Amino acid sequence: MTRENARLLHPLAADRMGGVSTSTGPESTLIDAESSTSHSPGFVTTHWSVVLSAGGSDTTCTRDALSKLCQTYWYPLYAYARSRGLTREDAEDATQGFFARLLEKNWIGSADREKGRFRSFLLMALKRFMADEWDKARAQKRGGGTAPLPLPFGAAETRFSLEPADEVTPEQSFERRWVLTLLDEVLKSLRREYEREGNGLLFVELTPCLVGDRTAFPYAELGKKLQLSESAVKSAVHRLRQRYRKLLREEIAQTVASPEEVEEELKHLFAVLSRKG
Repeated sequence: MTRENARLLHPLAADRMGGVSTSTGPESTLIDAESSTSHSPGFVTTHWSVVLSAGGSDTTCTRDALSKLCQTYWYPLYAYARSRGLTREDAEDATQGFFARLLEKNWIGSADREKGRFRSFLLMALKRFMADEWDKARAQKRGGGTAPLPLPFGAAETRFSLEPADEVTPEQSFERRWVLTLLDEVLKSLRREYEREGNGLLFVELTPCLVGDRTAFPYAELGKKLQLSESAVKSAVHRLRQRYRKLLREEIAQTVASPEEVEEELKHLFAVLSRKG
């Protein structure tokens, strides 16, 4: 895992290494920044908490929330199946068959509300599916008559084939890919916001500042390129990092069951990216 990816999960690391100081003190970190966000009343409307609260009941709201989560975080499951030795075709069938069973049956009802991270639930459910129902799923190709989720498997295999070989377990690889998928979703959301405001070029130029420091990306030079003053660039970078942190917390909140778990999950995911291998 690269140092830059770890900084994306923890962008204030760049500030403490020579960039613009946006923290209020040496102990200020992404983990405790804007902590009130995760405790807002809106938390109850996040995808995974909606699904858990429904206890597996097949309401439109529940199904839509679960489908959204599955379509966002399917790739780590596909890569896990490939890491367990399945061929490309079998991994595609296993992933699609798993989601068909997940959406058809009351598997969510067995989720432990006190240990309700979507990441943990999905991996455990996939393991059980591959051990107990994979043979039956292969007999009903890609879920039988169930409409499959629109998953871009062609791009997934290209992505999987380009990933460097490592010596970690399939479970560790799953967690790492989960974090990278989450970070990618955050960056996509941030890019869309900037583009809606007509600031797509600004986003492209400032995004490296999320993982770099002032030496690597001197603000005076960026200012000349963007026709902005150095102080304006500093302010723009500060706003970018603030918004990134907020979106990161919101994305994590979509996959856990309580505000308190946002803090725990953030620390865990940062530890995942910090691992060697």
